[in-house]
Amino acid sequence: MGDPAGIGAEVIVKALADPELRSRGRFVVYGLHEMLAYAADQAEINPYWFRVPHEEIDVVRSGVVVADFDDLPSPGPGCRQATSEGGYASLRFLDEAIAAQKAKRLDAIVTGPIHKISWKMAGAKVPGHTEYLAEAYRARRVTMAFVGGRMRVALASAHVGLFELRNTFTIGRVFQPIDLLDDWLRRYWNIESPRIAVCGLNPHAGEEGRFGDEESRIIEPAMVMAGELGIHVEGPFPADTLFVKAAKGHYDGVVAMYHDQGLMPIKLLHFDSSVNVTLGLPAIRTSVDHGTAFDIVGRNLANPGSMQAAIDLACRMARAPVAPESRRRPMPKDKSTPTPAKPQQ
Repeated sequence: MGDPAGIGAEVIVKALADPELRSRGRFVVYGLHEMLAYAADQAEINPYWFRVPHEEIDVVRSGVVVADFDDLPSPGPGCRQATSEGGYASLRFLDEAIAAQKAKRLDAIVTGPIHKISWKMAGAKVPGHTEYLAEAYRARRVTMAFVGGRMRVALASAHVGLFELRNTFTIGRVFQPIDLLDDWLRRYWNIESPRIAVCGLNPHAGEEGRFGDEESRIIEPAMVMAGELGIHVEGPFPADTLFVKAAKGHYDGVVAMYHDQGLMPIKLLHFDSSVNVTLGLPAIRTSVDHGTAFDIVGRNLANPGSMQAAIDLACRMARAPVAPESRRRPMPKDKSTPTPAKPQQ
């Protein structure tokens, strides 16, 4: 359910109120029944689920069941802020879902919105779901990716400060999302030879070194390595023109260099229907692309489109034909070095 003080309960209730979407699978909602019931009352939706204490949940045979953490306090609709209690609750929900997936009781996990400050207040050592899931599954390589309309975008870096990126920007950091995106497109989108475009880091993709040399020194070598493994990759292209073509379906996937470079076009064009998906996990995980939206909690204003799309994508991935094993590509040895930050004067 995500942070119980956010809009997670509302978007879940509204999304699964669609009988067609509910017919796609069997659903367990790890969260607080009280918050879900309140959201349903606000939206004038008759509850369509049944409740079970979370410690008693087992395999769900049909419909929707709420695994209720009634041992946790409800924040109430008037909370609308980051709290350690909200962070602790959302971590509890997630931990139990992960445990159920590892026990083969779940085929996929869809996460509601969390608040990173709430997680920090609750003692979480990582900033968000992607990093937390990587640790939980001991996945060595994971990449944050987004789907919206015709665009599928993987990020070379995610929760890294823009000025800090130069200290970790290596060939391996760029190669990884190309590799994982190619494998994901083949496995779950049935694209035999995905066409992947890569963004430059600098304005005009460096303009042949006038605005930085990261394109020639880091991005292009990563693309060469990907090409040697049979990946169809093009670029690096200036992001401002690349995403125009990507939105029209000219490419099967795009690799962006940093968080906002990839998310701004996705959210501008598909804010109410884009999905966050984690590549590289041994499990299926999708998520809404938005935050807790504390400002509209309890006002019946939340749009469930992203949650609906996240559930739909999780169902489609879970129903995909059994894919062959990944091509077990060894991670190339990265001999590049980050650009050192200039010392402060």
